[in-house]
Amino acid sequence: MRNFHTHTKRCGHARGNDEDYVIEAIETGISVLGFSDHSPMVFAPENHHSSFRVPLEKAEDYVRSVNSLKEKYKDDIKIYLGYEMEYYPKFFDQTLAFHEQFGYDYLILGQHFTYNEYEKKSIHTGSKNKDLDSFDVFIEQVLTGLQTGKYLYVAHPDLYYYVGRDEDAFLKKNEYYVKELKKLGYPVEFNLLGFYDKRNYPDKRFWEMVAKEGNDVVIGFDAHDPWVLSDMKTYHQALDYLHSLGIEPINDKIEIK
Repeated sequence: MRNFHTHTKRCGHARGNDEDYVIEAIETGISVLGFSDHSPMVFAPENHHSSFRVPLEKAEDYVRSVNSLKEKYKDDIKIYLGYEMEYYPKFFDQTLAFHEQFGYDYLILGQHFTYNEYEKKSIHTGSKNKDLDSFDVFIEQVLTGLQTGKYLYVAHPDLYYYVGRDEDAFLKKNEYYVKELKKLGYPVEFNLLGFYDKRNYPDKRFWEMVAKEGNDVVIGFDAHDPWVLSDMKTYHQALDYLHSLGIEPINDKIEIK
C-alpha cells in the first residue's frame, strides 16, 4: 500500500509529529509514505501571508525532518519528500526555485484557489459558489499546471464546489475536464478525507465520468492526523466504491524517480 498525500502540523491545520505519521504507516502496512504538506509559496513582491500552508521560514525544518525520517526508518518504509502545490502561473517558477534549493522528490497538484489566492477575483474552489466562469479558470489552471511536467498527479480533482442551477453546463465542463486529464496521462486522486468527512468531493458524477473515460486513479489519504493512515474501514469502503465503478487504483504502480 502506498500513500503520497500526507500533511504535517506546519500547515496550521494538521496534528501530530512527523514521526507519528511514519510509525502509524508502518504499523498499518503502508510500504511507501509520501509527505506532501501544503507548499510554501513565494508571493513576491506582494509578500502575501497564506494561513493554510507551510510558511517559507519553516520549509527548511520540514525538509530536514522528513529527510531524517527517511534515514531513520529506511529499513521499514520508503519515505518521500513532496508538496501539495497549486499552479499559480505568476509565482510558479519562483516557488519551484525556492524548493529546489533544499531538494524535493515530487509535487501533487491541489488547486485550492483560482488565479492567485489573494486576488479579489480569486475563488476558494472548495467553497460553495455559483460561478461557472471560475470553474473554467480552475480547469485551465489544473491542465496548464500539468503541462509543466512537474506534478505527479492531481489531488482532489473534483474539489470545485458548484451550487448553481445550470447543472447540465457544469457536467459538460466536467466531461471536458476528465477527457483532457486522460489525454495528458495524469492520475486523478480519490480523496479519502472528503470521502470520510462527506464533503462535496469525491463527486459521484465526476467519478462515473472517470470510470467511463478510463483515467488512472490514485487513492490519497490526505492525512492531517496520524490515525487517518490506519483507518482501514474508510480505505476499504472507498476501494469497494471504486471497484463498483470498475476502477482499480494504481497506487502500487506509481514510481518516483
